[in-house]
Amino acid sequence: MIYRTLFGAPGRRFGSHFGEFDEMRRQMDRLFSTYRDRPAGSVGAGVFPAINITEDTDAYYVSAELPGVKSADLDLNVTANQLTLAGERKISKEADARYHRREREAGRFSRAVALPGDIDAEGVKARLTDGVLSVTVPKAEKAKPRQIAVQ
Repeated sequence: MIYRTLFGAPGRRFGSHFGEFDEMRRQMDRLFSTYRDRPAGSVGAGVFPAINITEDTDAYYVSAELPGVKSADLDLNVTANQLTLAGERKISKEADARYHRREREAGRFSRAVALPGDIDAEGVKARLTDGVLSVTVPKAEKAKPRQIAVQ
């Protein structure tokens, strides 16, 4: 009992109680090495598709980058104040390719964004041009700002 207290468990060397922390650090380093070695702003871990949302007094405007996606592969839905964009990105496979860098991924995607106010779902229009989806979402009448005359 005294030996164990002074020198640790049988078979362990003095000071080896920090070995578990060292092993944990090595495992964490392996886990995060892919993120640490990647340059800032690199593609691969981001959200697809990348979108911008703007507004004016009458509508919200959503622009989404969808390179290589056809309009037939897209599904757009709107609810009270949410826009959902889903689809599939298809990329042809290179036979027997040995990649040096692979940043373009294929597969199904879905992205839901909440819009800042109520919308008129009946008036939504969408257009896909040169890989950019442009969606115009009109604001509901109650959400539009009203000019009030001061007397």
